[in-house]
Amino acid sequence: MHMMASTIRSFACPPLASASVSVRDNFKGRTRIGCLQERCPFPQAMQFGRVSMNVAVNVSRFEGITMAPPDPILGVSEAFRADKDETKLNLGVGAYRTEELQPYVLQVVKKAENLMLERGENKEYLPIEGLAAFNKATADLLLGADNPLIKQEKVATVQGLSGTGSLRLAAALIERYFPGAKVLISAPTWGNHKNIFNDAKVPWSEYRYYDPKTVGLDFDGMIADVKAAPCGSFILLHGCAHNPTGIDPTPEQWEKIADVIQEKNHIPFFDVAYQGFASGSLDADASSVRLFAARGMELFVAQSYSKNLGLYAERIGAINVVCSSSDTAVRVKSQLKRLARPMYSNPPVHGARIVANVVGDPVLFSEWKSEMELMAGRIKDVRKRLYDNLSGNDKSGKDWSFILRQIGMFSFTGLNKAQSENMTNKWHVYMTKDGRISLAGLSLAKCEYLADAIVDSYHNVN
Repeated sequence: MHMMASTIRSFACPPLASASVSVRDNFKGRTRIGCLQERCPFPQAMQFGRVSMNVAVNVSRFEGITMAPPDPILGVSEAFRADKDETKLNLGVGAYRTEELQPYVLQVVKKAENLMLERGENKEYLPIEGLAAFNKATADLLLGADNPLIKQEKVATVQGLSGTGSLRLAAALIERYFPGAKVLISAPTWGNHKNIFNDAKVPWSEYRYYDPKTVGLDFDGMIADVKAAPCGSFILLHGCAHNPTGIDPTPEQWEKIADVIQEKNHIPFFDVAYQGFASGSLDADASSVRLFAARGMELFVAQSYSKNLGLYAERIGAINVVCSSSDTAVRVKSQLKRLARPMYSNPPVHGARIVANVVGDPVLFSEWKSEMELMAGRIKDVRKRLYDNLSGNDKSGKDWSFILRQIGMFSFTGLNKAQSENMTNKWHVYMTKDGRISLAGLSLAKCEYLADAIVDSYHNVN
């Protein structure tokens, strides 16, 4: 038995290559390898008695993991980079570009970073809820610094990993404290919304939003679906610049939406990814959220600073929960922190300090608003030029004015999947298959080329 114990201790499971194995244990005339089989994940490599054999093990423990499909948005950029055609256009990812189609770092961001260097700020861990100065600044921007809800401490704000992470944190709270509650999302919506709720195990369904006949808002369908949802559902709303359609409700329609949500005791859940970037005004782009908050409704709001400050890679955002009392807000915040701790422990500091520095300095804040107006203005100019080129190049008489009624960095062209594929295969225009294009990635000089591609694809591809 001592010999067997020694053999087991020195035995190593076969590596992923050929190996020679020799095992012998005589115990009352029998050969035993039971212990070996229990400890080794490759018992098929063993046989009774004294043997010498070659074992080839090439099966990975991860053999059951299948290849994931490419991301429908980020995969567009991968295909674009592989294309060698000089006329190619990347209108897939929502990232701002200059007229020369180059990435843009805001001047005010550079100044905020210089301030950080001058102060010699450290890289210590942040609290779980994030940077206090950022949390104050982001709630003030969202609701207005003089909002009674903030003064009464009824808003629970936790720094998140941009908009995606903030949505995910809220989804985890819904799953834990509202078991069985459903989230209603618009049809269509941003491609990652469904992934977020699926991974959080939160059930969802869709409400009508886009009307392909008018390339506009199906307002009646939206209202009917929100009314039909079970009482107490979460209604996911795009605060401004709806992604992917660029179609927003009018102020009067927002009032009606709020009426129905209140009647059904639903909980509004806003995704605000473009505040200040859609219209050029921080206040105008937050008006929908402020309308609901002013009615005394409890609500969730996820924020992102990827677009309006160009902090795409910093992953800076927040989840805000507007509550009915300060006591409730304290408890909600404690549970958001509890959920965040095992997810990512605490958030990154760099982007949070940039936002806090920009918003907290009156001079930098004014400069930021001016830069946002310039970025929003360039996109509006591109939108107008594209409309002009479409109207001028299309001799069929088709009305393209819906392009002008949309807002923000995206435009929903009305092209179907086959037509969108023609845009890529023939014209080297890279876009998502639902017909969405990012006007932020388009220059005035390229508008006519794009218009030719759209007209061709719309009329010549079924």
